[in-house]
Amino acid sequence: MDISTVIIGLTALIGLYMAWNIGANDVANSMADAVGSKALSIKQAVILAGICEFAGAVLVGSHVTETVRKGIVDPSLLANMPGLREGEAAAIIVIGMAAALLCAAIWLNLATFIGMPVSTTHSIVGAVAGFGIVAVGVNAVNWTKMSQIVASWFISPLFGGICAFVIFKFISRRILGRTRPARAAIIYTPFIVFLLVMVVTLATVYKGLKHVIGNIPWLTDNVTLLLAVGLALVTAYASRIYVRAKLKDKRELPIAKQLEAVENVFVPLVIISSCSVAFAHGANDVANAIGPFAAIVHILQTGDVAMKVGVPFWVLCLGGAGIVLGLASYGHKVMTTVGTKICEITPSRGVAADIAATATVLICTRLALPVSTTHTLVGAIMGIGLARGLGGIDGEVTRRIFGSWFITVPIAAILSIILFVIGRAVFLEMLIPVIAG
Repeated sequence: MDISTVIIGLTALIGLYMAWNIGANDVANSMADAVGSKALSIKQAVILAGICEFAGAVLVGSHVTETVRKGIVDPSLLANMPGLREGEAAAIIVIGMAAALLCAAIWLNLATFIGMPVSTTHSIVGAVAGFGIVAVGVNAVNWTKMSQIVASWFISPLFGGICAFVIFKFISRRILGRTRPARAAIIYTPFIVFLLVMVVTLATVYKGLKHVIGNIPWLTDNVTLLLAVGLALVTAYASRIYVRAKLKDKRELPIAKQLEAVENVFVPLVIISSCSVAFAHGANDVANAIGPFAAIVHILQTGDVAMKVGVPFWVLCLGGAGIVLGLASYGHKVMTTVGTKICEITPSRGVAADIAATATVLICTRLALPVSTTHTLVGAIMGIGLARGLGGIDGEVTRRIFGSWFITVPIAAILSIILFVIGRAVFLEMLIPVIAG
């Protein structure tokens, strides 16, 4: 068997392992609100998230990916270093990418084992930065990008938390806190539906379909906004009819029974919002697993070091399948932490958190600010907990989550440095003639 085929096979397994860990950790966040609010069982959430994630990853996942995620390290700096033999720079990058994938996956696996939601993007970024520092030097890292990522540790949860706080306060004061909550729900739920549908539509286009809308010239920003508003208006009107029929016989019941009926109205909304988060996540974050792997495949097949490479369809399928397997087999741990341990979540709170998280990620993406979906969603859940006062969130769980965020990049970088040094010592001389051809 050809040695390059063996290397591709081995790195494919590492990529699959990374995708499995993304499913077990990151994807679990997307359905945490639906599970925590008991809108879905864990089994139902796994099935729905699996479908949405795989569809996002395979149907609209990028067919062209960055060699190095988020432009943290420029591969051309290594390729242009003096004194390297033919094929040596490419061999170093292959080893570095494999080391980055493996150590990011190991860290995610550990975080998932203890039930901590961490950013897969930050894991791979830290890992790539680690091998870049060893291979080229400290100047190889784009420290401006890295500082933006560090800033996002604060921006993401803060913005998500503020948005969720405001949205849930509106729901609480206008609907849940009224003496006749069923009647109030008929009046105000369409406003929540309008906001939800508009945000989900915009997020689906810009976060989920961004890789294919380039082929649809008429889908401009103005047209997209009009479509989102139009669809939101139609859905809001339909929701008014649905809610009125659903609560028709509930308006004279005791307040406790009315509140229970109102929460049931929010169940389909939290399911829809959670599924949209999963779809957009599959479209975007599958690149964390397949980006470095696609770079390895490209180098082994062409010997060329490039900033962006094509992604074969089978590689997208590999990433999508790995994500679904990880979610199904191990996602319950993070789902439980985010969905039940930070604060008590009801369907109405879950809707507020999902809208806030989706809107925050969408706005920050349009402003070119690198934010983590994981951090934003956790911040949003904390926001709805704080809407009930400081006692509404579990301080110990919150501290552990924040701690895991702060150590993600340095731990991934240190692990990557260790694995890269070992890999370079063991495999470099074997790889150079394979790539030089």
